[in-house]
Amino acid sequence: MGLGGISIWQLLIILAIVVMLFGTSRLRNIGGDLGNAIKGFRDSMKQDTPESETVSASVEREESPSDSAGSTAAREESHHDKPPA
Repeated sequence: MGLGGISIWQLLIILAIVVMLFGTSRLRNIGGDLGNAIKGFRDSMKQDTPESETVSASVEREESPSDSAGSTAAREESHHDKPPA
């Protein structure tokens, strides 16, 4: 038994049919395109991680208690944004 009740021979027959339909060069191109897409996705995920950490660090710096005027202005703005209860 192979994957989910499919034997190895059935998988080989399916593979042979796919190769006959598309040809090896087209399958090679599809595989290369898929590999490049996955690589690009991984690279973008790696770039997002440091960027999000930088944004959270800058937000923490903006909300620090040493900047009392900025925090007061932020609190005043938040009170104006809320509708009366």
